[in-house]
Amino acid sequence: MSSPELFTGSFAPPYAAPVPLSEYVDSTGLHSVVLGTSKDMNAKVTVMLVSPETNTPVLAVKAPTTDVAEQAIELEERVLLELERLPLGALGETIPRVVGTVEFERRRAIVTTAVPGTVLSTTYIGGRHTSRPDNVSHDFAALAGWLAALQTATSGAVRAVQMDCGVIDRLRERHAPGAPLEQGIDRLREIYRRLGRDAVPRTAVHGDLWFGNLLVDNGAVSGVVDWEAGTASGEPTRDLARFAIMYALFLDRRTRVGGRVQGHAGLRRTHFGAGVEYAVYGEGWFPDIFRRFLSDGLARLGASPDRWRDAALAGVAEVAAFTDDLEFAQRNLALFQQLAGRVTADESAAS
Repeated sequence: MSSPELFTGSFAPPYAAPVPLSEYVDSTGLHSVVLGTSKDMNAKVTVMLVSPETNTPVLAVKAPTTDVAEQAIELEERVLLELERLPLGALGETIPRVVGTVEFERRRAIVTTAVPGTVLSTTYIGGRHTSRPDNVSHDFAALAGWLAALQTATSGAVRAVQMDCGVIDRLRERHAPGAPLEQGIDRLREIYRRLGRDAVPRTAVHGDLWFGNLLVDNGAVSGVVDWEAGTASGEPTRDLARFAIMYALFLDRRTRVGGRVQGHAGLRRTHFGAGVEYAVYGEGWFPDIFRRFLSDGLARLGASPDRWRDAALAGVAEVAAFTDDLEFAQRNLALFQQLAGRVTADESAAS
């Protein structure tokens, strides 16, 4: 591969095959900073290559530690290359661009451009950020603006809303069989049936759109990373649901068990997913923001805004199906079963 144009205006000699990561780093003249591995069982190592002159990231290397992780990185490379061919305009600057590949411990790693900004998780977990309505409103508004631009730019054929994407099959593969699972799947099918009454355009989908994958700058989304679960054309409702439920899921992260969550009068840390339950069924300023985000997003896509709760519950089921961490998956399945069980007879009749 060739290294990107950096400081001299010239390109390094092309390589017939991916070179070792260490050799590639040396050839760029950039400094390397290892961000560490993820906690997933199929972890990836992220290495940022930083300009020694400006101390800003120029490139990012994503390297696998297992064969499954390598397959995920190959999928991400494919998605990013497909996105490059779409008419994204300035929006393309928020998405990493594939530069090439390198070898890392006999596995294939990808090199991309580094997108600017601060990871949203930095502010989310810091101080009392999520206890203040203005902060949370700004976070949701920033993502809503970016997502609307992406979905508008990549809008394609209109199809019935389809959030299954293999969820039911995967739930059966990884979770204990029995009546509770089948009961939950029956409820999920009913949710899919209601959602499927509406049609929306197929658009680019990130697939794991949570605050840990978003970078922000001056109140706007400046970068979106980790596209390994993405597609250039898929079900856009998935991204709406994923961001909302993952934002709600960690509201109680700094609260002792049983305690009230600061800034949220109706929320206590009583069980896993209490923040999501609060968002879906509770009352307060956060549930209002959560529901408005989903309702407005669905309406913009051409679906009924009244389906916001179904979209959220389908999003929880998707996490239970596909997250790498089995314990986290099991907790999300239990959360889905709990939330879906609260759908009232009036809602079912009205649908």
